[in-house]
Formats: sequence, C-alpha cells, structure tokens
Amino acid sequence: MIKGFKNFLMRGDVVVVAIGLVVALAFSTLIHSFTTSVINPLITRAQGSHSVGLGWQLGAKGHKPTFVDMGAFISAIIYFIIFMAVVYLAIVVPYRVVMARRGKAVFGEPEPTKTCPACLSDDLPVGASKCKYCATDQPPAAVADSAEVSSA
Repeated sequence: MIKGFKNFLMRGDVVVVAIGLVVALAFSTLIHSFTTSVINPLITRAQGSHSVGLGWQLGAKGHKPTFVDMGAFISAIIYFIIFMAVVYLAIVVPYRVVMARRGKAVFGEPEPTKTCPACLSDDLPVGASKCKYCATDQPPAAVADSAEVSSA
C-alpha cells in the first residue's frame, strides 16, 4: 500500500500540479499585495478627496458594516484578472510547450461535432453512426457536407 502511494505521488502529473499550486499561491500573495497597496488607493482617490472608498453608505454615516464597498469589488476583479493571466503565462503556456515536445496535445481545440436530426443533441462525434442519446441512425459523415458539422 505504501509503495502504491509513493508511485502515485511520483507521477509526473501530480508533481506538475503540486509545483503549479505552490507557484500560484506565491503569485496570489504578490498580486494581493499589489491590489491592496496600489489599486485600492487609486480607486478610493477616484471617489473624491475625503471619501472612505468607492461605494455607498446604506446605514449611519461612518458605520463600516453597512458600507457597500465597490472599490474592494473592483479591486477583486482586477486581482482575479491579473492572477489568471499570471497562471496562464507562467504555468499553462510552458506546460503546453513541454507536452507538445512529448507529442501530447493539451488544452487544444475541441473535436468537431455534429447534431442529431432526431433529438437535436449537438455533441455527437462526426464519425458516429448512432446517436448516443436516442439511438437513431446517423447519416454518414460527408466531407463536403459541413453544414451539420459544428465546432463546439
């Protein structure tokens, strides 16, 4: 049992995911600091010189729990976009290059599909002879007939 667990941990995919998680957490801290220290003051300043932040006060003035802080929400959106861009550029793109060198296509275009004329399910493989949902016979895939083939 221990040997099987060791083999599982030493698989290439698990190691890649673990390293990606560590890198993502490190970038998360960096980007959180950037949005808190740089973006939030800019958004607060956009409201005016004496404002608490970009948002609306719903209750008594100065009562923080009833302040709708749109600045923090905008900052979270910016944080998410920057974080996902970093993850894509630092993890996904190099992983795609490494896997392409090994002859495996990852994160590629989806396979083309066709639509069943009987039940209108649109995720059938182009070469399917029967529908996997209603079991009706499918017309043979024709190269010239690209009207039925759609890319999902």
